[in-house]
Amino acid sequence: MKNKKLVPIDSFLFIFTIGFFILGITSAAKYSDKNLVETSTWYIAGPTLESQETINRVRQQKGLVRVTSKDNPAGEIELNVLLTDSGSNDGAPTNLSDDSKFVTIIYKSSHLIKLQAREGNKEGTGCVHGGSHPRVDLQASPKKFKTVKIPWSDFKQDGLPDGKLLDSHNLCKFNFVNYNPVSGAFLEIKAVIVQN
Repeated sequence: MKNKKLVPIDSFLFIFTIGFFILGITSAAKYSDKNLVETSTWYIAGPTLESQETINRVRQQKGLVRVTSKDNPAGEIELNVLLTDSGSNDGAPTNLSDDSKFVTIIYKSSHLIKLQAREGNKEGTGCVHGGSHPRVDLQASPKKFKTVKIPWSDFKQDGLPDGKLLDSHNLCKFNFVNYNPVSGAFLEIKAVIVQN
């Protein structure tokens, strides 16, 4: 009799374990971190050799975003990507979970890059032009790809130590900005991985 009662309990535990395992895989897939180089359209403004079409074609073929400044560039170069792709250079902000603590970036750059984390508007319908742009510096790394893990708490208004902190629940896009490009300045990005 004891063996007959153990069989249903063992079966129940087995089914429960399998169900829990499948639920864990589904949850991990649903909330997995995403690489914006793989998933999103990128936009460019400024004196670069590459057009937006070229940047995105290379991104899709080689898994790499690359921009190079023209000779004698006039003005800044701004490369940007939305967290939630919208088919345009504007879109609704993304509300990251409380568990999201950082972004990981794999890049190579001939010069210092200012990485702005652009917040959405209060209505939650689009990006704020000229609004809050907490930022951090990406140091030059011209010879090899560098991996940096940047906590959301490092993003502060204008990069100032006492600047307003980024609201990661209202994050619209990232701007990679070279404010003073020189001829041939380049930036290559292999990954922008947002922790979800």
